[in-house]
Amino acid sequence: MLYGALMFALFDSSTPEAPATKMSRQQILTLVAMASINFSSMICYSILGPFFPNEAKKKGVSQAMIGLIFGIYALCTLVGSLILGKYIVQIGAKFMIVAGLFVSSGSTVLFGFLDQVSDGTIFIMLCFITRCVNAIGFSAAVTSSFAVSAKVFPDNIATVLGFMEIFTGLGLILGPPLGGWLYQSFGYEIPFVFTGFLLFATVPLNLWILPNAVPSQNSFLRLCTRIKILLICFVVFTLSSGIGFLDATLSIFAIEKLNLSAGSVGLLMIGLSLPYGAASPVFGVISDKYPSVRKWMMVVGGMATAVSFCFLGPLPVFHIRSQLWLTVLMLIVVGFSLCMTCIPTFAEMIACAHENGFEEGLSTLGLVSGLFSAVWSAGMFFGPTVGGYITQALNFEWSAGVQGALAFLAALLQVIYFTIEDIQKK
Repeated sequence: MLYGALMFALFDSSTPEAPATKMSRQQILTLVAMASINFSSMICYSILGPFFPNEAKKKGVSQAMIGLIFGIYALCTLVGSLILGKYIVQIGAKFMIVAGLFVSSGSTVLFGFLDQVSDGTIFIMLCFITRCVNAIGFSAAVTSSFAVSAKVFPDNIATVLGFMEIFTGLGLILGPPLGGWLYQSFGYEIPFVFTGFLLFATVPLNLWILPNAVPSQNSFLRLCTRIKILLICFVVFTLSSGIGFLDATLSIFAIEKLNLSAGSVGLLMIGLSLPYGAASPVFGVISDKYPSVRKWMMVVGGMATAVSFCFLGPLPVFHIRSQLWLTVLMLIVVGFSLCMTCIPTFAEMIACAHENGFEEGLSTLGLVSGLFSAVWSAGMFFGPTVGGYITQALNFEWSAGVQGALAFLAALLQVIYFTIEDIQKK
């Protein structure tokens, strides 16, 4: 989930940079609100990674079904993002954020009591239901927060994105070890109850802080006819697929192959989220200051992601034994490269939309953020479900290699497209 935050402005390398100005009170308050959403949402999302797969396995749930439980969250976020992004003007961005946070926090708390139900089909169905409701609430909050952030910060959104991703990273960093510690100390329920109430605490904060936005209109179909938009969407898909795959499979791999406890697995996952959060503001500033390098950031980041996934297991063709130090090192590289690839994507999508005649308004921001969230969610569904199936049929090593192949394909397609684009410009 990663689930990063992204937004607006016509980033044109030929446009002179606007002089730096002091942030207004409304901009500062919006930063606080968005930071609270990113932080609390990512803690809620990441907290179950260290212990839930093993807990579900005790209840007779297969690895493939565990992957599907993780993946259904993303599938519902995909559908919710497309629908809510289309109707953000009619519903209202502020109402969507507040209502989404309320629904997501409630379903997080409910998920904490599923250990009380009987094993088998009932447990699986209730997992699906609560995850679906949680995902719809999450998609409402995130999709509208993208649009509001872009509206409030129209001239330096990548920098703001980088700042926001610090709190995304903090949530992802603290979530797994906090979840593992609370689970080991107090049992299954407390991690979800604690994080659910933490997320609920952001409801009154955002109700008070967030501004109301101004509406306008545009079309999803027209947005999706641009090849560059579709290519960036595939890049986003591979990023979220890799993250979703690790969420569903890494803990069992670490417990069985590396002999780690649930608490240690939570610490292991910091190797992914810490470099992501630390590098986000740096790449955000670079993306805003040098718009022309964004496309190559996505290419280099994609290639590095591909290599690191292949060595995460590592792939059996390398004949290298799975070792803790290698896994930690590759997770650090994955976190860094995912950040490099992710930060420029939303700004490039917005720039492409404006270059093709989309107006600078909330409707365009809602469409782009809805599309971004939907594609991200599609990857988050694909990664755990397909990755879980491949892990069950083969092993974690081969499944990680598939994720690396997807990242390589996305980077290769970008190289081809950008090379042709540069030739045509010349």
